Amino acid sequence: MSTHAVIWLDHEQAKVFFFDKDTYGERDFHSPKHALTSHAKHNDRQRRGESKEQKDFFEAIAKTLGGVEEILVLGPGIAKTELLKHLHAREPKLAERVLAVETADHPTPGQIVAHARHYFRAKDQLLGTAPLTH
Repeated sequence: MSTHAVIWLDHEQAKVFFFDKDTYGERDFHSPKHALTSHAKHNDRQRRGESKEQKDFFEAIAKTLGGVEEILVLGPGIAKTELLKHLHAREPKLAERVLAVETADHPTPGQIVAHARHYFRAKDQLLGTAPLTH
């Protein structure tokens, strides 16, 4: 398993990329219908809490991240922050490995991985830690 992952998600799907310096693998998840709702229903959903479908969707994503040391989360809307809230509430040790949450529209898989590699290289250079070689 790779030590780095990037998750791109919106209200319909999630793509998790595990990568090292030269290669990457991808896992796709599809949200059950209405698991994540639109912005218009956001305030009402906050009062009700997480739906079972949303919880199951986020838990499926979390289960794939067991051996990952550093995670970047990307997405165009609120799904990325809802995932982070879920992780803080239900998977706090995994939430600690999320280094950043960034807005990203609908990039291609190659663009997602290139952005994540750039992010982790810049982080390593800034902190003086080992470069991404796994």
